[in-house]
Amino acid sequence: MEYIKIDKQAYKIHFIKTDKFKKVKIRINFKEKTTKEKVVYRNMLSLVLLEATKKFNTRRLLDIECENLYNIGVGAGTSNSGNYHLLRFNTTFLNEKYTEKGMMEESFKFFLEFIFNPNVIDGKFESQTFNNAKNILKEDIESYADNPGRFAFSRIYEIMCPNSVIKYRSTGYIEDLEKVTEENLYEYYKELLTNNEIDIFIIGNIDVKQMEKIIADNFNIDSIKHEQLAHIVKQDDFRTEPRIIKENKNINQSILILGSKLKDITEFERKYVLVLYNYILGGSADSKLFKEVREKNSLCYSISSTHSGIANLEFISAGIDKENYDKAVELIKAEIKNMEDGNFTEEDINQAKITFLASLKEIEDTANGIINIYEAHEYLDYDLLEERAKEIEKVTKEDIINVSKKMYLDTIYLLEGDKKDA
Repeated sequence: MEYIKIDKQAYKIHFIKTDKFKKVKIRINFKEKTTKEKVVYRNMLSLVLLEATKKFNTRRLLDIECENLYNIGVGAGTSNSGNYHLLRFNTTFLNEKYTEKGMMEESFKFFLEFIFNPNVIDGKFESQTFNNAKNILKEDIESYADNPGRFAFSRIYEIMCPNSVIKYRSTGYIEDLEKVTEENLYEYYKELLTNNEIDIFIIGNIDVKQMEKIIADNFNIDSIKHEQLAHIVKQDDFRTEPRIIKENKNINQSILILGSKLKDITEFERKYVLVLYNYILGGSADSKLFKEVREKNSLCYSISSTHSGIANLEFISAGIDKENYDKAVELIKAEIKNMEDGNFTEEDINQAKITFLASLKEIEDTANGIINIYEAHEYLDYDLLEERAKEIEKVTKEDIINVSKKMYLDTIYLLEGDKKDA
């Protein structure tokens, strides 16, 4: 696998040259500093732009052209990435080595139709397409209340990080959606093309010079851009004692989350040590939390631990009956203390490393997984696969004990189920 990065100033191209796949996958990221109001605009664009273009303004015309291009796939989506918000456009199409000469450019041009040639009439997005997208996004925003786990995690982010952009929900908010119109969405769309930082990731068995020329001939953005800030969010305001927050919801099962902030984490700890810490503590059916809280004491339906390297946060979450709250918290705290005291074995560490290495192998099997690796390499300074495999082997028991002592329990949150069984 060969990696080539080319900085065009208006955008960066990231070529991942490999002969593993018969298809070519392209991801174009538009990224800008996260602001609460803009999240819904970006989600709206991910929906509106994919519905129709000026040239292919009906679903039937789009479907016909997709078939003509050997069932090309096109998609879009958004995600929070620390201080940044990402709007991603993706396409996957058959390499022209298996079709005919010129299909690479034809496929790319069709993909760009969605980005650069939207279905705009009289300076605004076409109303039916706009309204359909708005209804879809409204339902998604409102669904937060119907998904207890999703809702609980959004609440603990809001509670723990009230002054940080990472508290914003990935869908946006109803009050902001109500302000979006066909006109101001189009104005924002034009602003996005001018102001957003842009990365183009391409993976496949491609001729780099040929693809670079295709992009230069068709990718119509020339405004120079410079990265302004890091993706990773640093934490401050560490508590000596955690606060306890309980909220009620009409659900059967209660959701318990213990959230901690990570202080003075090194890059090695963020990338590797925390991964093994969480494998051992709550990352599998062999983990300490699963065995002690679920199997031995039957206090939860599910339990796991994870860290957000991009936000310097650690979470332990469990689905429990509300009457088991006190005992569950007590046992979870005891297992956290056991990690600090080194009450785990070298075999635990080795098994965690084996699991980690197996996950790397799985990543190599898909073009999307490989692009994710290179995206994390560029945005979060994560190592590439070969280096990851080497670095994980360096993690010691002492490293895991040390990182466990950098966790400051900030919030114990219970979304308490008060629904009565019929």
